Amino acid sequence: MHHLHDVTCGPTRPTSYAALVPNSPSTRPLRQAWHEALYGADGFYRQPGGPAAHFSTSAQGLPGVDELLAECIIAIAEEHRLDHVVEIGCGRGELLALIAQRSKRLQLTGVDVVDRPAGLPASVEWVRSPGGEGLPDELTDLRSTLVLAHEWLDVVPCEIAVTTCDGLRVLEVAPDGGSRPGRELSDREREWCEQHWPDAQAAEIGTTRDDAYCELRSRIADGLLICVDYGHTIEDRPTDSTFTGYRAGAICEPRFDGSTDLTAHVSMDSLGVPELLQQKDIAARYLVIPDRPDHELARMDPTKYLLMLRRRSAYATFTEPAGLGAFYWSLERVTSSDATS
Repeated sequence: MHHLHDVTCGPTRPTSYAALVPNSPSTRPLRQAWHEALYGADGFYRQPGGPAAHFSTSAQGLPGVDELLAECIIAIAEEHRLDHVVEIGCGRGELLALIAQRSKRLQLTGVDVVDRPAGLPASVEWVRSPGGEGLPDELTDLRSTLVLAHEWLDVVPCEIAVTTCDGLRVLEVAPDGGSRPGRELSDREREWCEQHWPDAQAAEIGTTRDDAYCELRSRIADGLLICVDYGHTIEDRPTDSTFTGYRAGAICEPRFDGSTDLTAHVSMDSLGVPELLQQKDIAARYLVIPDRPDHELARMDPTKYLLMLRRRSAYATFTEPAGLGAFYWSLERVTSSDATS
């Protein structure tokens, strides 16, 4: 995984970030460059192939794993007696299509930065989003609704602070495509770092993610908010920045030209959620561990045997402690009395 270079007391050593506008006369805040690279007119998430063309997640691109995620969401909706599932940053609606196949009762709505994808089941409604932390105006007063933000917060752009001789500074993107320390932290940014990420050499400042979470929560009048992401808590903060790029299925240097997904792990505990679990714990709660198929079944019913093997393999991937199983799930029940608190 890419890590930001340390900033020493000598000459600044720029990272290898590619500039979106190579001849720009001035630097830009990294958060602004990040947002434009993902959600601008030619941004990564507006490309025809969508994110599934570049990488796989539990929600898309991992056959069998996506089915387990769909089953978990349906089970949680049933447990809380919710009638509507809204997915924020849903790509091209891959997960919602799987849910639609498995549940005719649930109303489904996808939210993303592109127009409604072709081939999406007619039962799935679609709302276009402005991107990043922005939410559609019409997404409000949600009732009896499970709102799912799967790998959304990690692509909500944030400022990145680095340690210099003069204390913490926020990174900016230079005209030559490198990064360098810029302004001092605001009072709020400094307070956030002191509380949630003290003594860091580099830290993704979580204020924008915290604000995005609160704004999404405020759109729910009655329901459940679930955020699923790779992240960390105060007990296991990384020592360096996790900001990195993904392109064509591989980790790469961040580029700001729209060709690359740009992401950073999420400080999950700063969201202030009442329940924070890992995906392996969610699986233990809502799924049944698949049995190992008997070898005799391969002769008697080879199709069933292969299906059972496929599900068992998918479950192992979904719950791998060093992989997807370590993903965090935040769960917060919202009622009309506390939706705007």
